Amino acid sequence: MTHQTTTDDHHERVCVETSDGWELAQDGARSRGARWVVVDSMDDLADAARRHGISDRAITLLEHRIPGAHPHDPNHAQRARLDRSPDGELILTTPTLSYDEATHDVHTGALTSVVGKDVVLMAELGDAHVLDHAVAKLTGGFPVPDQGVHQVLAVVVLTLVAEASDVEIGLGDAVADAERLVFSTARHRNPLEEIYDLKREIAEARRALSPVTSVLPELMAEAEEGPGRKRSQPWLRRAEAWVDRLDKHLDGYDDLLSDMLSVHLSQVSVRQNEDVRKISSWAAIAAAPTLVASIYGMNFEHMPELTWTYGYPLAIAAMGAVCYSLYRLFRRSGWL
Repeated sequence: MTHQTTTDDHHERVCVETSDGWELAQDGARSRGARWVVVDSMDDLADAARRHGISDRAITLLEHRIPGAHPHDPNHAQRARLDRSPDGELILTTPTLSYDEATHDVHTGALTSVVGKDVVLMAELGDAHVLDHAVAKLTGGFPVPDQGVHQVLAVVVLTLVAEASDVEIGLGDAVADAERLVFSTARHRNPLEEIYDLKREIAEARRALSPVTSVLPELMAEAEEGPGRKRSQPWLRRAEAWVDRLDKHLDGYDDLLSDMLSVHLSQVSVRQNEDVRKISSWAAIAAAPTLVASIYGMNFEHMPELTWTYGYPLAIAAMGAVCYSLYRLFRRSGWL
């Protein structure tokens, strides 16, 4: 069970590093090792950073980076950014992804981290629950690379990418369903709207994922420059390759949807041509008796077979024979 500590009406979870791994701290507990503070509200992150010893210059930088700091720019919360304060703290903001299986909607959020020498503070917006899953992994004894505060950063980044992978899998299943709908012979709904909706959700997922691809190389460069950070490089490379693979898959799904859209429009064109051929065939069949009837309706005095007893039934039979012959001809040619 997750234990929450309350300080001045601020709710946060504190995980501490011990000789046996990471565990949730009790109320008022202090640790000489690394600490991970998960703040429930993004608005309280700066205050929590002050309480846990983050420098004022880092807090000033954080207040300009957290989502909502720029209300005139609604897209600011979705931008990924890595900054280093003059005192050495890292401030990382990255978008998060989640997927609704029922509606095929992609939801984006944001996660902000402040990494100090022996403490890391994080807060999350959205319904991806990256921090909840990361806490469960780190305190549950799951193998996590790196050590200290960078081990926290590793579990969070890898969990974030894993959640994005679940989104990619969900979108892949939705694309497969759309493909079956396009090529179904017993189609009950128009797939056009579904295809466009999926393309929009894929575009949103790629917009949220692409900033992560720009942040990971910066983390890699920071790990290469930092002393004793060789343990960070392998998992950063793995995360970078993972994100690149996800982006390629999403790009492939988008191309596949474009192909399905072209196929669907071609199918619509073919069906329209078939309808035109059927209409033209029946119009030609109806034109034959109409032509004969219109000639006899001219009421000329010297019309052929006007006085013949069997003239009327013979004309009817001739018109029927012509219609039947045209019907057989159009059936043989595939127009009917």
